[in-house]
Amino acid sequence: MTEREVLRPVLYDDGRDEVRLLDQRLLPSEETWLALVTAEEVADAIRTLAVRGAPAIGVAAAYGLAVEARRGASPERLREAAALIARARPTAVNLEWAVRRMSRRIGEPAAAILAEAHAIRDEDEAACRRIGALGAPLLPPGARVLTHCNAGALATAAYGTALGIVRAAHEAGRLEHVFADETRPFFQGARLTAWELQRDGIPVTLLTDGMAGWLMQRGEISCVVVGADRIAANGDVANKIGTYGLAVLARHHDLPFYVAAPWSTFDPSLSTGAGIPIEERPSEEVVRIFGRLVAPEGVPARYPAFDVTPAGLVTAIVTERGVLRAPYGPAIRALAG
Repeated sequence: MTEREVLRPVLYDDGRDEVRLLDQRLLPSEETWLALVTAEEVADAIRTLAVRGAPAIGVAAAYGLAVEARRGASPERLREAAALIARARPTAVNLEWAVRRMSRRIGEPAAAILAEAHAIRDEDEAACRRIGALGAPLLPPGARVLTHCNAGALATAAYGTALGIVRAAHEAGRLEHVFADETRPFFQGARLTAWELQRDGIPVTLLTDGMAGWLMQRGEISCVVVGADRIAANGDVANKIGTYGLAVLARHHDLPFYVAAPWSTFDPSLSTGAGIPIEERPSEEVVRIFGRLVAPEGVPARYPAFDVTPAGLVTAIVTERGVLRAPYGPAIRALAG
C-alpha cells in the first residue's frame, strides 16, 4: 500500500478552512466526505457517529477548535466551543485529552492552534504505526485473529490500533486470516472493518457477534486483538460493548487477548474501570436497522455502547511506548514516568 493510498478519515483543508470527515455512517455503500466549518458541526458529527473511534474523535475535536480559530473566533468563543465538543461523547478519554491539549493554545495565533491540531493528528498516526510494529511479533506465525468493532484506520488518524497490529503482521507475513465480528447494533465490524481489510487486500471473514465461542472451541482462532476507548490506571479496559464477553471466552479457551491503544487512551485519574462513564445510546439504534423496525413496536431496548474488561483477562496492552503486561498498575506507572 503506497502513501497515496493510506486511509485518513479526518483531514483539514487549509485552503477552504474546513474540517473534512469521511462519513462512516454511509460506508461501505457510499464514500461521502463532510465539510464542517463550526464546532457545532464537528460535535454533531462526533455525537451521531459520522466520525468514531477514540483517537479519530480526538483528532476531529482538535480540528474543530482549529477551524473556529482560523475563522476568527474570540478566546471566549473558543472556550465555549471546547466545552461543547468535549461533551459530545463521554466514554472515550481521547476526546477530553485532545480538547484539553488544544485549550492550552487558546489566546495564541490561529496558525499555532492549527499547528497543534496537525501535531495531534501526526502523532496519532505515528503512534499507530509503532503499535503495529510492537504488536505484530506477539502474533503466532499463520495467525488467525479475531477482532471486534473497528479499531482500524477509520478509528484513528490512519493505520489503526488493533488493525495496525493486523496490518503489520500481514506485511511481515505472519497473518493468515482475520475474523471480524459484525458488531451490533451499528455494524462497525461488518461495514467498516471488513471494508478496510478488503480494501487493503487482507483476508477477512465476517462473523455474527455470537459465533466467536464456537470457532474458538474448534481451534479456528489464534488470538483476539481489540482497541480501547479508555484504560484505567489498573489496566481495566473500556471498549465497544461485547468486548468483555470475548475476553471471557478467550480466557476459557486459553487464547491470548491483546488490547492496542495509544497512550492518550489511558486515564490515570481512574483507579479502576468501575469509574469509567459508560455511554447509553438511544434504544432506537437497537430496534431499527438502517431505519427499518426489526422488533415489535413498543418493545424497549438497552444500548450501553461500551463495556469494561477487567485487567486480569488481558494478556498484554500494546502502546506506542511499549508492551505492557500484568501487573498493569506498576507497568503503566513505569511508562508514564
